[in-house]
Amino acid sequence: MKDKLTIIKVGGKIVEEEASLNSLLRDFAAIDGFKLLVHGGGRSATKVAASLGIETKMVDGRRVTDDAMLDVVTMVYGGLVNKKVVARLQALGVDALGMTGADMDIIRSHRRPVKSVDYGWVGDVDRVNGEALSALLRSGVVPVIAPLTHDGDGHLLNTNADTMAGETAKGLAPYFDVNLVYCFEKPGVLRDENDDSSVIPEINRELFLSLKEEGIVSGGMIPKLENALSAVDAGVCRVIITMASSLCDLARGTHVVG
Repeated sequence: MKDKLTIIKVGGKIVEEEASLNSLLRDFAAIDGFKLLVHGGGRSATKVAASLGIETKMVDGRRVTDDAMLDVVTMVYGGLVNKKVVARLQALGVDALGMTGADMDIIRSHRRPVKSVDYGWVGDVDRVNGEALSALLRSGVVPVIAPLTHDGDGHLLNTNADTMAGETAKGLAPYFDVNLVYCFEKPGVLRDENDDSSVIPEINRELFLSLKEEGIVSGGMIPKLENALSAVDAGVCRVIITMASSLCDLARGTHVVG
């Protein structure tokens, strides 16, 4: 029987607002067993870019990352946000280690090919070094991973944090029984975005396709669910989409199943 590992992905307002971040990190610190945190920080990157006079360009909700923006996201994700999270976890007694995908070659990607849009220095994940991450976890370290990867040729790549969490879960599934939890501001996937009580308790691929066709699932929730379903198909035990404040009660939220 494999040991249990809990992977938490957190982003959006949760990371950028002091009260919600501190609450989440307290709950994360209280999780028993092996654990790993993947974080975003897009709003902070946009704010820092604006202060430096660098324009933020988005296409279909995804950030175009030119040379200047790559510098910004590296500073913000790999520095400002990552080290703030690490310092606060250390204060809570968690031996956290801040990382990007380039550290220890844990996540390697390729630059997204240009089709209708040139996203610049944006990476699509090729592989996760589950063996190296497993060794870190078993040494007592809690990895805190920023959404940056590398291509093996010296280039950093801005990489979607939801995708990184899903790919990391898949890479560690041979070594652990993995629970992957996507935390955000809502209590789960909602049938009515204006009604927090309309949580859909369980979604499989068939229901996902139906919800997408009906327009109930749209925008950023589509890639989040696609990543979740891909993780389940690859052997991740459970994938849950829930409110950050529900980390202590993972029976809540939306459970994604095969």
